[in-house]
Amino acid sequence: MCGSRGESGEARCAREAHVAGRRRGYTCRRDMGRQSFAKGGKPMTNEAVRPLPITVLVQTKNEAVGIGKCLQALSDFSEVIVVDSLSTDDTASIARRSGAKVVDFDWNGKYPKKKQWQLENVPTANEWVLFIDADETPQAGLVKELRNIFAGSPEPGIVAFDIGLDYVFAGRVLRHGHRVTKRCLVRKGFVRFPVMDDLTAPGMGELEGHYQPEADGAVLRLTHRILHNDLDPVSSWFARHNKYSDWEAHLRSRRDVQADVRRRRSRQGRIFDAVPFKPLVFFVYAYILRAGFRDGRAGFDYAVALATYYWQIGLKTRELRRNRVTQ
Repeated sequence: MCGSRGESGEARCAREAHVAGRRRGYTCRRDMGRQSFAKGGKPMTNEAVRPLPITVLVQTKNEAVGIGKCLQALSDFSEVIVVDSLSTDDTASIARRSGAKVVDFDWNGKYPKKKQWQLENVPTANEWVLFIDADETPQAGLVKELRNIFAGSPEPGIVAFDIGLDYVFAGRVLRHGHRVTKRCLVRKGFVRFPVMDDLTAPGMGELEGHYQPEADGAVLRLTHRILHNDLDPVSSWFARHNKYSDWEAHLRSRRDVQADVRRRRSRQGRIFDAVPFKPLVFFVYAYILRAGFRDGRAGFDYAVALATYYWQIGLKTRELRRNRVTQ
């Protein structure tokens, strides 16, 4: 037992933590019932909490439905820039009213595509940038994790962080099944999106494809996640993935390009790329092995939807290969 007789347990712990902190050059602060210390003997207050030294680059095109909510969730970051692909709705005006800087992006049909163009052409106040879409928001745990990392500075050899996504599908946040990870927090000058032979491929246009940017240094994976909540109807999900499957099929029908894309994917992606019967394998993997069934009907619907996506890719790839043989 610590402390003098008659003190409550909380008071004893607070007093002894305060004394221990003073000995180490820290000052005690009570925060949500816990003790923490500020370096240098000065108490930490809410006013002392500085914005994260990260520039958020928000990717938009006709995102008036969700851009306001997205920007409201980014108050912890020191700079927010909306990079807008010439939206025809109110996306840009909503972003400006929310206090974000808006940069127009007009793709010229060549490389660099949108994200690499931002790394090369958009001035930022910070060397670390976070790429997010307008339907994505960093969760509270991720913001706290980033505060711990950027309280000082990340180690010089670290140039990127991979962050997982929590998808909302059919009105439910999916906690199981297939999980997506993106290399979206990067240090400018040390990360580059590769140039692929896909300018004639349908489906992606100005956007980089489904591959990770290449990093010239260490890449770490964060524990907490980004919430991906698409407010558009589910029909828009199928419309997008129909276009994505066009792009995937175009690459797979050209074996040299397919090999290049496979080389740039994660280890898990390379393994899956090589297996046969992908729709069935994916459904078993996502719904059974990865416990997608624990997400209820939404977990089943998501597993079926993605399995169908891989079926589309296979069907379109075979059609393209047949057409090349007969030409």
